[in-house]
Amino acid sequence: MSIVEQSTKLDLERIIFIGRTFKEYMDMFSFSEDDLSSKKILDCPAGACSFAAIGEKVGLNITACDIVYDHSVESLKGKGSRDIAHTMKHMEQAKGNYIWNYFGNVEGLKKHRVSALNDCTSHMKLSSNRYIPAELPTLPFANEQFDITLSAHFLFMYADRLDYDFHIATINELLRVTKDEVRIFPLVDLEGNRFEQLDRIINYLTVQGYKVDELSSKYEFQKNANSMLKIIK
Repeated sequence: MSIVEQSTKLDLERIIFIGRTFKEYMDMFSFSEDDLSSKKILDCPAGACSFAAIGEKVGLNITACDIVYDHSVESLKGKGSRDIAHTMKHMEQAKGNYIWNYFGNVEGLKKHRVSALNDCTSHMKLSSNRYIPAELPTLPFANEQFDITLSAHFLFMYADRLDYDFHIATINELLRVTKDEVRIFPLVDLEGNRFEQLDRIINYLTVQGYKVDELSSKYEFQKNANSMLKIIK
């Protein structure tokens, strides 16, 4: 399907629009609803995740941010559906690279991904002000606008295409718009190896005066993707 958009927008076919569920987020980042009940939270980049959608239903204040959010909801839902179908078709051959305790099997994984996409795109129609388009490493938010920022499956994972300078610029920007803490998950690249520049980044942040911890997570799907970085201002 060809998608006609303004020429200034990202070509939607260049990205994969797949997301995680609210429960996955809570497990990845080791939060309870009570932990977040009085916080302003940023999810960046949020993709097709249902964190903001389900979060609002349980009374949380969550803003989602992603480069693709200037596309129509219909375009995003169509892209997400195609991406889920494509991913699941190839997951059988690659399933040895994953741990299936969380989802059970490929069909269980598909149900989670479809649920996240449907919840996300339905919420976009009702609360479009919660979905802000932005291209990292620049965000359209005020200094310390959010109490907590969560960033999943972007930084560190794409070590083959996002260099050290981009990581530093992006983390600095996430910290700029955050009052209390930033959490980044996971700490490995797409091959499941610890991000090779991670110690350098931790040293940089420590020198800047931030408290940085590597914490284990109870969520693990990709092998070795079971820890996060917690940066406290």
